[in-house]
Amino acid sequence: MASEHLLELVDVEAGYGRAALVLRGLTVQVPPAQIVCLVGPNGAGKSTVLKVASGMLAPRAGKVVVDGQDVTGHGPQQMLRAGLSHVLQGHSVFREMTVGENISLGAFTVRDQSRTQERLDFVKSLFPLVADRWNALAGALSGGQQKQVEFARSLMVDPKVVLLDEPSMGLDPKATAVVFEQVVRMRDAGTAVLLVEQNARRALESADIGLVLDLGRVHIKGPARQLLDDPKLGELYLGGRPQEDKAHATTTSGSTYSPTNEGHAG
Repeated sequence: MASEHLLELVDVEAGYGRAALVLRGLTVQVPPAQIVCLVGPNGAGKSTVLKVASGMLAPRAGKVVVDGQDVTGHGPQQMLRAGLSHVLQGHSVFREMTVGENISLGAFTVRDQSRTQERLDFVKSLFPLVADRWNALAGALSGGQQKQVEFARSLMVDPKVVLLDEPSMGLDPKATAVVFEQVVRMRDAGTAVLLVEQNARRALESADIGLVLDLGRVHIKGPARQLLDDPKLGELYLGGRPQEDKAHATTTSGSTYSPTNEGHAG
């Protein structure tokens, strides 16, 4: 029987070496075909969440569950087989290879050639740019276009959840808008997304569920649009106050939403 959530991090504690914990009893859940967005100040632990989820960092406590299966402590290759695909921060294309070659590398663990072809056809239809530039060198593409190549490559294994770490980093506003359109397109095609993004307002505009992290814990959780419209949250975490006519429109709806949690911008 399918799990209610495709990915769950439950009461996770994690850190690096002998340093203090970065994540302190954190719980994150990603339902099917939803974009879950993690926002918060620098040092809140956002990227660490993705590293734990993808197997790059083993948790010290708690568990990681993928589609009902406990995969705690598994490494990146095992997590990939379990259905988690991780698009790292920055650009990771092979610049001297073509777009098509870069994307085909995403299927290196797939042994069924017919399945690989199905996925190639799928990503070409989902991202028309990669089909148009299939034979171009990836290094000749703009930063935003390279990010689409990375998205397409991540989908070649037909993942349950794609983990996205700061996809808008280094991009201009126009390219950022296109990248978030592609994130929504992935969601609409049936792939769940766990998104970490410093551009909090833009990310929450595209997300279904928002989680505000601070000091390694989830301080606030709720519908993304509801979090976006809250004035107190805007001042603390989102870089300003939303329009006054929205100030109190949604601060009391939704049982999981709690804007009164203490916290700071750090």
